[in-house]
Amino acid sequence: MPEAAAVKVSKTSVQKALVLLRKLALLNGELRLQRETEQVYIPLTRTPTADELKELKANLPTLEMSKRKSFESAKQPARLSDLLSGKIPSHVLASLPHAIDFIGDIAVVEIPPELEPYKQDIGEAILKAHKRVKTVLSKCGAVSGVYRLRDFEVVSGETRTLTVHREYGCVFHVDTAKAYFSPRLSYEHARIASLVQEGETVIDMFAGVGPFSILIAKKHTTTHVYGIDVNPEAYILLKKNVVANRVIDKVTPILGDTRQVINERLSEVADRVIMNLPEKAIEYVDVACKALKPKGGIIHYYEFVNQPEPIETAKSRLAESIKQTNRELYKILHTRIVRGVAPFTHQVVVDAKVK
Repeated sequence: MPEAAAVKVSKTSVQKALVLLRKLALLNGELRLQRETEQVYIPLTRTPTADELKELKANLPTLEMSKRKSFESAKQPARLSDLLSGKIPSHVLASLPHAIDFIGDIAVVEIPPELEPYKQDIGEAILKAHKRVKTVLSKCGAVSGVYRLRDFEVVSGETRTLTVHREYGCVFHVDTAKAYFSPRLSYEHARIASLVQEGETVIDMFAGVGPFSILIAKKHTTTHVYGIDVNPEAYILLKKNVVANRVIDKVTPILGDTRQVINERLSEVADRVIMNLPEKAIEYVDVACKALKPKGGIIHYYEFVNQPEPIETAKSRLAESIKQTNRELYKILHTRIVRGVAPFTHQVVVDAKVK
């Protein structure tokens, strides 16, 4: 194993440290990070100068220089097409899935019909290319139902759907078969958490296992989040994750229909409302408005749009829905296309200030 100078940071500071080390051209991208219980060692290309170390310490007060350590090489995983060459006919190799979702040590893929006879070979190739993966699941159908679930088939590895996923210093117990979770929303989880202000009350209307709620609570000292979900299995995992991340005093998990919960106990309490139910969020805009404090607040609205101008469509639909309530759309703060979910269909987010 090659040796390199290193810095030691807490697990919660890794992302910030990586950004800063890249900026200073100190990050050794050819070597893997070395993780311990609560600390992470990051390999450097060289020892920082006095000025560089001063800047690092100013931004990361708990950062420590470490003696040279041995690190594993960060080799790129082998390409699936190379691993499957000779096992799958060349004329269908082009249909290999390019997108793989990694949830903890589970890999989730969508295998097209023409590759169904070779799904086990594909699964074995994924296990070989990604050493940390223990289970490969194939999607069977679309997300559907009140609980936003989809069916999966285990094509290789251990027969299970339960795993532990880590994101921005948070730990999430996830069961892909029993509760909705998407690692593709990682950036959105962090973006929203960074916008929340100290002292706010936040309602996460469709909390799932808690990726928005828990990251917000971890980042803020005096903020309180109500995480609501109608799925009993998601609620169980949410409670488990609240304990695992030590935010039991800052996140209140609630099992129930979000409309009923807000009407009965959370009316006019929120500074900020998260509406991550893109299939049906439009139907709950009136409830989100009711949840906001009398002075108003901010709504983070998500929607699936299959129109030529997805952002303008989402803004228009949200504005019209708010107009039907006793609230007023004051300002659109931010919009973005979160991801493509199907041909000509996008998930869009609109951050709106409502008064």
